[in-house]
Order: sequence, then structure tokens, then C-alpha cells
Amino acid sequence: MTWRMPGEGEPHERLWLAWPTTGYTLGDTPAEAETARRTWAAVANAAAQFEPVSIVMHPRDRDLAPRYLDPAIDIVSREIDDAWIRDSGPTFVVDQQGALGAVTWVFNGWGQQPWATWEHDALLAPALAEWIHAPRVDSTLVNEGGGIHVDGLGTVLVTETVQRDPGRNPGRSRTDIEDELARTIGATHVIWLPRGLTRDSDTFGTRGHVDLVATISSPGRLLVHDQRDGSHPDYAVMAQIRAVLAASVDVNGVPFEIVDLPAPATLRDTAGFVDYSYVNHTLVNGGVIACAFDDPNDADAVAVLREAYPGREVVTVDARPLFERGGGIHCITQQQPAAREQAPASA
Repeated sequence: MTWRMPGEGEPHERLWLAWPTTGYTLGDTPAEAETARRTWAAVANAAAQFEPVSIVMHPRDRDLAPRYLDPAIDIVSREIDDAWIRDSGPTFVVDQQGALGAVTWVFNGWGQQPWATWEHDALLAPALAEWIHAPRVDSTLVNEGGGIHVDGLGTVLVTETVQRDPGRNPGRSRTDIEDELARTIGATHVIWLPRGLTRDSDTFGTRGHVDLVATISSPGRLLVHDQRDGSHPDYAVMAQIRAVLAASVDVNGVPFEIVDLPAPATLRDTAGFVDYSYVNHTLVNGGVIACAFDDPNDADAVAVLREAYPGREVVTVDARPLFERGGGIHCITQQQPAAREQAPASA
């Protein structure tokens, strides 16, 4: 069986999210919980204007849905630990006939992070595949959806600090990982970036997800995080990453067109240097759900996204509460591509 992970800009059947239910994601106070729920809901409700949306919600939270969510959004009840479904859920693929499959990576809390829990989330991807009647493409690779970006033709972006993280895949060589990415998502051309952003590499980060750094907006074209302030540590980080990308080619051997997506002008929050990134947007049918930060560069980023995705409406959501909790809009969503055979999600 040959599988292919479609590019995110290809048509979707639906978008998946998970609902914040406990721990640092929900917060320690009622006010923090309210902020988390309203932010996740803002992303879900924005996406629901473009395509069907399903949310995995812990049974104890089910009664909260009408307070926050568009009634058109489908709720699926299941025990979960956290709300970053890009990472804990499956990665969707299609076969040569266009039928849907679901890659079930091993999820171990971003490399067994001491602050993470994943008892239930480790089982979410197989469960979600079963709900939608998608054949499972099981993998022994510890990986997360935020750690890969594809062009749908065979190119994938990854980082050394995620796929080759000793807390994830000790002893696996580049070749081992490349072979598994080819088998599972059809990625025959792997571009290895050295690392991710600084904050994302600290204690409460993912150790370097690529979806804060760069994305393939269309085959042959990259949107790259552009930190322009030399006082921010990501200025040097991105110079290194950009050099790798500038020297890279896609699966067809063609050099990439690199489009700089400006970093927000905001450099710090109360915890230190931020990893705010407009790269961390999600595509929906006819639209882009993009991060905003109440920042002077928000408008410039929207202009770049509009040019990168012609014909799509760009809708922004204040993503600061997401980044305070360790991620962004792309991190809390997972697209299910349109496929030849579909079954409706059910509770």
C-alpha cells in the first residue's frame, strides 16, 4: 500500500480539535480556564465558517459546549489528557485511489517531558481512526504532527531535535527515520533543519517543532519565520535555518522560493523571549485561520498570508493565550483531507 500525506492546502473533509480539560493548558484559576476555553472556541468557531469541525472533548466537559461553540460543531466524547491534537491525534493520508488512512505515531508527551501526561492521549490516534473508519497506518516512530510539514508531493520538513530526539527515537538514524516517513506519509525527500525556535526548545516546549519555523505554502514555496531583531536569540537561530533552506531543493530538485513572514515586533513576555510565530496558521477550505498578537506586525503578516494563499480569506484569532500554554493555532488543529471514501464522525 502506498500512502501520501496531502498538502494542507488540498481540500478537507473536516478539521479536528481537542478541548482543554486539565493541567497547565486549562490553567490554575477559573479566569485562566475561561481564557483557554474561549481561545480554543474562537479557533473552532472561525474554522466552522469554512468547513465541518469536530472536537474531542472529555466527558466531564461536554455540558460546556453550548456556552462556547457554534452548534454546528460536532462533539466526540473521550477521555483525553491535553488539547494539542496536531500532536496526539493521527496524521491523515490517502492511498493511490484517494481513500483515507490514518497514521498512528507513537505519542510520548513530546519526548517524555516531565510536565506532560499522555496516558489517554497515547491512545487517541487509534481511537480517532476507528471513529471515522479509516484504516490505520501504525508506526513505531515517536513523532507529532507539529514536527512535519509536507508539500503533498513527497517533500517533508523536519528537525534534528524532534525526530532524532533521544527522548523520542534513541538509536534511530536519519536513514531509519526517512524510510519510515516514506512508508507512512509518502515523504521521499526529507529536509533536515537543525532545530526549532528558542522558547520552543526550553523546558516547556516541544524541543523544536517545525510548524513554528517554516511551512510549505504551495509546492516549491516556503513561508519562513523572519526574526529581524538581533537582540532576540531566534535572530541567529533563523539565520542558520534559513541558510539550510536556501541551499535545499524540493522533491523535484528545484530550489525553493523563500518568502519571509515577519516575526511579531513583541520580543518578550513575563517568562522571557517569546516564540510568537505567524507561521503557525492552519488552512481550511477557502480560508486561513491565522495567529494575531495585538502586535504592530499583525497587518503585515496578514498581507503576506493573503498573497501566499490567493483566493482564501484570512481570519485572525488572538493566539497569545495559546503561546502562553506552549503552542499556536496549527498546534491545536488537525486537518482531515477529503477522500474518496468517507464516514461521518460519531460520538
